[in-house]
This record gives sequence, C-alpha cells and structure tokens, in this order.
Amino acid sequence: MLFGIVKAKGQHSASFLGLSTPATLLIGPVGHDGLGLPVSDIERVSTTYARVSTGTPDKGATVCMCTPRNQTAPQCMYITYHRWLYFLGRTLRLNGAIPLYAVRPPTDLYFAQQRFAIDVIKETIMIELKETISPIDDSVYVRRPLATQAQIQRAIDNSASAAGVWKATTMTDRAAVCRKAVAYFERNKDAIGEEICWQMGRPIRYAACELAGLAERAEYMIDIAEQALAPIQLPEKPGFIREIRREPLGTVLVIAPWNYPYLTAVNAIIPALMAGNTVILKHSAQVPLCAERFQSAFDEAGLPEGVFQHLHLSHADTEQLIANPAVHYVAFTGSVPGGAMVERAAAGRFIGLGLELGGKDPAYVRADADIDYAVETAIDGAFFNSGQSCCGIERIYVHADVYDQFVERAVALVNGYVLGRSDDPETTLGPLVKASAADFVRGQIADAVAAGAKAHIDPAGFPMNKPGTPYMAPQVLTDVNHSMRVMTEESFGPVVGIQRVTSDDEAVELMNDSEFGLTAVIFTADTKAGMALGERIETGTLFVNRCDYLDPALAWTGIKNSGRGCTLSSVGYEALTRPKSFHIKTLL
Repeated sequence: MLFGIVKAKGQHSASFLGLSTPATLLIGPVGHDGLGLPVSDIERVSTTYARVSTGTPDKGATVCMCTPRNQTAPQCMYITYHRWLYFLGRTLRLNGAIPLYAVRPPTDLYFAQQRFAIDVIKETIMIELKETISPIDDSVYVRRPLATQAQIQRAIDNSASAAGVWKATTMTDRAAVCRKAVAYFERNKDAIGEEICWQMGRPIRYAACELAGLAERAEYMIDIAEQALAPIQLPEKPGFIREIRREPLGTVLVIAPWNYPYLTAVNAIIPALMAGNTVILKHSAQVPLCAERFQSAFDEAGLPEGVFQHLHLSHADTEQLIANPAVHYVAFTGSVPGGAMVERAAAGRFIGLGLELGGKDPAYVRADADIDYAVETAIDGAFFNSGQSCCGIERIYVHADVYDQFVERAVALVNGYVLGRSDDPETTLGPLVKASAADFVRGQIADAVAAGAKAHIDPAGFPMNKPGTPYMAPQVLTDVNHSMRVMTEESFGPVVGIQRVTSDDEAVELMNDSEFGLTAVIFTADTKAGMALGERIETGTLFVNRCDYLDPALAWTGIKNSGRGCTLSSVGYEALTRPKSFHIKTLL
C-alpha cells in the first residue's frame, strides 16, 4: 500500500500508541523493498493527500506519521518519514489548509505484532496547529502551523545574511521599496478589511479604517528618514574630522497585538527597515493573516529576501527568540504581563526594548468645554473598537457645573449604538475578541454596581448581549470612585466610568492616580489652561480637545506601567540605531 488513512482502533488504539486522544494514522509512503519511494513519488502522494483530505481530526486529536511494517531498517524509516513530512508540510502550507493538529515521528509503534524501535530519531518534530476563532460566530476562521525550530533558525540565518546587503542600500532605494509595500495595502484594503472583521471582530463598516492610518504613519516615517538618520556634523576643529553616524542595530523583532494589528505593527516595521535593520514579525495568533499580508506587501515590493520575515510562534518559542543573540532589538505592544515576559527573556543581553503596554487613559471635561463636542469625542474614544484600544478613554472626570448635562448626552449617544455581528454593515459595536474578555468587563461592572455605582444602560436594549459570549452591551457608570476596579484596572471593553469633580486640582489628582500613563485628555475652551494642566499630568501624550489618535510627527510613548521607549517621530529612530563616532586626525 502506497498510502492510506486508517483510524486507530483495536490493537492500534490511541492508548496502545501512548496517545491521550483518538488518533488518525497516515500510513506510507514506502516501497515494498523497504527502501522507500523516490522523492518525486513522495511529493506526488503528499500533494494528493493535501487536495483530497475530507476534514480534520477532532479537536485535541494527534496525527501521527508512520511507515508500514515492511520498513524494517530504522534509518530508512527515518529518511522516509522526514521526506514525507517535508513534502506534506510544504504542500499543506501552500494550499493554506492544514488538516493537522500535531505531527510527530513514530517512536514505538506495533504493526502485526512486530515492534520497531527507532532509536536513531533523536529530534521530535512537532507541527502544532494554531486556530483563530472568530468572535463573530465562534467558528474557526483560519488555521496556521506554528514555526518549527528549524524554521525559526532558518529565519534567523536569513536575517543575518540579508543584513549586510540591506545596510548597504541607499535611503532612496529603501524608501522606494517601503512605499511600494504601503501601496499594497491600499490596493487590497477591501479584502484586508474583511479579514480584520473576521479575525478580531471589528465591524465591517470600520474594519479597513486603520489602513489609512498605516499609510499616514508609514509615509511620514519614510519622508523624514533621511534627515532623521543623517550623520551629526560637529563644529569644525582644525586638524580633525568629527561626526556621529547612526548605524542599524541588526535584527529587530516586532511583536504585535491583535486589536489594531496594522497600526501597531507599522509603528516599528517601517522605521526599522528605513534605518537599515532587518525585521522578524511575530504577530498575535488572533490575526495571523495580518503578518502574512505584511509579508506579501514586502515581497511584491521587491524587498530582498530575508530583510523582512514573519513567524507564527508559540509563547515559549517567542521567549527563546527574544533571548537569541541574533536579535538586537525587541519592539513589543501588548499587556503589562507580556512586557514583563519580554524583559525577563531579554535579561542580561543588554539590548534595547520598546514596550507599549496597558492604559487606563483619563479625560477631564472642564466647565468651559463645548459639551456636545466633548461628549461626541470622549464617548467615541471610549467605545470605538468595542473599547479595545490601549489609548482609548476608560475614565472621565467632569466638572460638577456640567456633569449632569454631560452624563445625559453620553447615555443617549451610547444607547444609539447597534450591537451585532461584525459582518453586518449596520453594526456599530461589535463583539469583544473573546468571551472571556467580555466576562472580565462584566465582572468589573457587577463589582462596581455592588459597591454603589449606577449603571445607565439597560442591556435589554441590546438583544445580542449574552453572558458567556463576546457580545456585550455597552455600559456607562456613574457614582464611581477609585475603590472600584472599573476605575483602576484596564478594562479593554465597552464601559466607561464618569466621575464628578469640583476643581481642576481634583481632576489632575484623580487622573494621576493610576499605575498607567499612556495618554490623557482635557476638554476646554481655554487651550493655554489645558496645556498648563497637562504639564502636571503624568502621561506620555497630552491631548487637548481630541483623543485616541497618533500623530506620527509626535513621539508615541508611555510612562509607568504603560511602558517605556518610543516609536514614531524623528525621536523614534534613535532607538532603532546606535551611534558610531568618527574621530579622524588629518594633520600629522
């Protein structure tokens, strides 16, 4: 038999094979002489399997590759197995549909009561399949294999090999390639928008909106690169030439999140490339197609091989890659625990880290503010993307003189949202990324109400709201204080607390009473007063009369548990290069 698919049962039961779950055994391909089929036949059979496979094993099943019982030589079994695995894996990757949860070599299998111990196999090859569950309908939207150790090492080697070539390119050539990559996203924005919608649940009417932001940030960083990276010329000193040049670091590892998968990633990718670095992108498992879109964009743009690569990685492999001496900088966007993991993994390596972490961003509405404008802007900043934004508004302090007016209009605005499936064009508020995320926010709300907070939104007005699902009704809370989790913990969901204050000083004190410091907002008709208050607020970015927007000309940074380091602006290039001094004596 050249090829067959059999269910493990009887003598070949899962327990007999040492597996904890039912298994599907893929038998073959080998010849009757025990020496294995030619490589061409193995490739043909592998391709056939990839095309005709009728489905996947049950969740948790293990798929084993093994050889028929006539394959008696352990070495031949080893060679045949690895040939099969290579071509099957390649074919499945090309087809984009991988019906495997795991693949591992046979180490102790019985066929017709004959036992073959394959002691020569020292390395266990595992292809772990990662599933992206769409929050829209809890379906599997995409499956991707996690990178093997061999693939990770190959990416590292390719990056190192490409570094010299890319460093030697002119700024003009780098800019041309990067602009072509940016154009790719505009050409494919509709398809990309649909992918975003299904991967992380943003309503389809808004799904592609961040691609405009991607272009804005990328184009700005490309435009300023030559000036920002130019050598620093020192004042003339007779007999000497002195200058400071900016050298690329080497390989930059970008670890990007799911909530704004393109905006967050581009902040580091384009500047890193423009500075002459190579880049490896590890994107969230929730949005694997975004990493692949970046790869397609740069491939089509003609970026030399190895300069930009992406890897689908487990958490453990990500930590190992951070610790790898071949990585020279890590740009991470994610949670505070995730940032702590990055620091631990990089400990003792003395490399630069850019960490954009959590937020509990405050807004203050002064008595002189335009209330209609403040309500519209602050509420949009709180609830856009279902509140899943690191710089979204999560707590609002309103002066007592305009408090009632603000709350009334805010509640009316939120009641006008349409909670629904993200693929419905009428939906303005989509599901959270996971049911567990929604339940966390529901818990914050319940605790606050139990402690005396008032909930203004009736969940019954949002029929899709259902505990245990990602679909969650928005909520506006008043009578809140800082003893409540909802005013201190990052929510990352569609809820905002509104607290009454009686003075600017009280507002500033409350705004600073947080472990986070990413952005802060002041709404006022007196911009000078707003700026003066901003000098007292502990934050990375101060907004006056706007929020939830990154101007690429300004440094994007946070303080406290919101992280450290900087992206965007000319300052952002400093972290992606190292200074190299040239001190040349011309008179001897």
